[in-house]
Amino acid sequence: MTSVLPSGKDNSKDIKPWIRGFARIGFISKGLVYMLIGALAVMAAFGAGGSTSDSNGAFAAIASKPFGEVLLWIVGIGLLGVVIWSLIQAITDPEYHGDQGKSIVRRITHIFTGAAYGILGFNAIAIALHAKGGSSSEQTMSAKLLSQPFGQWIVGIVGLAIIGFALHELYSAYTEKFAKQFKKGSMSKQEWTFSKRTGKIGLTARGIVFLLVGYFFIRTAITADPDKTKGLDGALSEIAQQPFGKWLLAIVAAGLFLYGVFEILRGKNRHLSIF
Repeated sequence: MTSVLPSGKDNSKDIKPWIRGFARIGFISKGLVYMLIGALAVMAAFGAGGSTSDSNGAFAAIASKPFGEVLLWIVGIGLLGVVIWSLIQAITDPEYHGDQGKSIVRRITHIFTGAAYGILGFNAIAIALHAKGGSSSEQTMSAKLLSQPFGQWIVGIVGLAIIGFALHELYSAYTEKFAKQFKKGSMSKQEWTFSKRTGKIGLTARGIVFLLVGYFFIRTAITADPDKTKGLDGALSEIAQQPFGKWLLAIVAAGLFLYGVFEILRGKNRHLSIF
């Protein structure tokens, strides 16, 4: 697929097939993680033995199963594909639309995304090696940040950034802008429709959860108490404690599961070229 920059210069260029394949495996690995988080939370909502868990908790659940450590290695290495693709996006900005300001913001976002999934992949491999437990690290991170000069401000900025990310996810779900990433021409009508539906529901659920996570970081910044910081597992637990919490948790958890399905479909059908 050839794209032309606003300047009129044709910079059509493709990336190596092995990088595309690695990136697709990464998106599929990311999808499997969210499917597991969603499934565990749905089970917890109905008392079927699951738990409100973050990615580390999901990794620990995988590790406890037969051949779980092998699967964690596959997931951990696969997530490196997302890291590589994020770095490619940061360097080349393949979805460039001619707005230099937006381009810079996108590049910075891709760097942080790559770093986040690099940590996620590292955690998967570390748990596979029994080098790390399945506990969440948000409180440890916020405690370290609070100990720094202007620590409360830093934590507050992190919280605002997370809320901004959450609002972007909700906006993307509402406008269906995520659909532009798919190779519609190579998909069946049913797969295209299903991808849009899972994306809309999944991104909405993810946006809601990350709004809560951002709120917890801001509350930590105000109180200077790292115990107020909660990650994905804490956000799901908070939902469960609301009126009709079991049903709310089940709905959000099902949305996260569908987000995982969406990521797998995106890994299979996403545009993965530099321009």
